[in-house]
Amino acid sequence: MATRLLLRQVQLLDHPQRLPRCCDVLVEDGVIRALGDGLAGQDCLERQAGHLWLAPALVDPHSVLEDPLQGTAETLASLAAAAAQGGYGTVALLPWARSWRDRPERLRLDWPAPLELLLWGSFSLDGEDRDLAPHGDQLTSGAIGLACGDALPPLALLERGLRLAEMDDRPVLVPPRDASLSQQGFVRERVEALRAGWPPDPAVSESVPLQALLALAAALPQAPLRLMNLSTSEAVAQLRGAPFQPPATVCWWHLLADSGNLDPLAEGWRVVPSLGGPQDRQDLLTALEEGLIAAVAVHHLPLDPEEQLLPLDQRRAGLAGHGLVLPLLWQALVGGRGWSPQLLWQRLCWGPARLLGVPEPTLEPGCRRWILFDPDHPWQWDGTSRLSLAANQPYPSLRVRGGVVASGLSDPKDWALR
Repeated sequence: MATRLLLRQVQLLDHPQRLPRCCDVLVEDGVIRALGDGLAGQDCLERQAGHLWLAPALVDPHSVLEDPLQGTAETLASLAAAAAQGGYGTVALLPWARSWRDRPERLRLDWPAPLELLLWGSFSLDGEDRDLAPHGDQLTSGAIGLACGDALPPLALLERGLRLAEMDDRPVLVPPRDASLSQQGFVRERVEALRAGWPPDPAVSESVPLQALLALAAALPQAPLRLMNLSTSEAVAQLRGAPFQPPATVCWWHLLADSGNLDPLAEGWRVVPSLGGPQDRQDLLTALEEGLIAAVAVHHLPLDPEEQLLPLDQRRAGLAGHGLVLPLLWQALVGGRGWSPQLLWQRLCWGPARLLGVPEPTLEPGCRRWILFDPDHPWQWDGTSRLSLAANQPYPSLRVRGGVVASGLSDPKDWALR
């Protein structure tokens, strides 16, 4: 593959406040060198690119990596490869780990450029929701913000930490979930789940803690609260009716799968928050389109092959995978619901960046964090193409339409330009 690439009249998404446009783009050694019309280049691989989209790499606001160096489910290196394959240039990791990332000496993970690894600090010590972690020390050491575990901490602890305000304007990510109200169910209590015989998780396990969080947000309007992974129609209605609406995320899987369209034997039933019904999914999509939900998260939570062999009700909840998010959401939202590509990038790139409090990615000369997406590119998602080590990735074999065919995140020899 030539190190110099000239894309003729590629469709460009270069800035969150600018409409898409077509122009020529010159790339050299993975770096954008020039954007404009009538560009000339010598010794270039030249492609007519009117069917392709050039845009900033995606941003994942929260995912999980428990053992970065010696993990059997995922390592730092395998996660980087999988993220780049899916077009993600930035991933923010939650503090959830075997050695809980709640103090400065545990916030020393990094990726080689141009990939960007961000780390959430921990709201509580060891994630146990008993005492506050050293918030200021973590943020001074580079934490992007503070995150809780997978359930709402005691409100007294949460309020105390927010009133101390050591985080200043850095985000505090809180899940509206009360595990004690889930009745040990793991599929949302809807007609479809009851018919299939799945253990039901009532909607109150999300709506009750969300009500408390919204009341706290109204009482402390300066507190930088962020809501993690909304999943129900009830939560959408509560947020829409709230006088103060903190930015919220939704997991990509809840936008594609529900208890009425997922095969009973498929991967993806055991997730946190619980998988909802068809109406939950439709209401989440509407809220995302309206901007009531600000960002789509991958919420990658890998399991190793041994744990994956456990019965469904005995293994940890979670789903892995960055590689399918963009092509499947493009098909479902741009192709299926008529979204503009710019709106999809608002929810997969610029919205997550704003939620994290980092600069919104743009394309300009010198940029390496770019991706080239072909909506019609055919490829096979299977054991040979998946770069993540996780055993709990959806769809063991799937013919996919749409993919990242080149990016500044990967070696030019791996590009799939036609």
